[in-house]
Amino acid sequence: MEEEIGYVEHYFTHVGVAAIAITNGKIKVGDTIHIKGATTDFQQTIDSMEIDRKKIDEAGVGSSVGIKAKERVREHDVVYVIRD
Repeated sequence: MEEEIGYVEHYFTHVGVAAIAITNGKIKVGDTIHIKGATTDFQQTIDSMEIDRKKIDEAGVGSSVGIKAKERVREHDVVYVIRD
């Protein structure tokens, strides 16, 4: 089951990092996320997350987190967390 948790605010192409705004629920390191947009559609496990260049284990509503993306993402792509 997928739960929408936010969207891509920005993608830093030179480092392959997606800035994700959390608008619903929370995510943590180890979660599997699904990023979907007009030309984006892939899943990946969160290996690490950062807020303002500080490593964190969990983020909730109102947070903007940086996650290394395994593929290119685009602004406004929707981010889902996959729950068992």
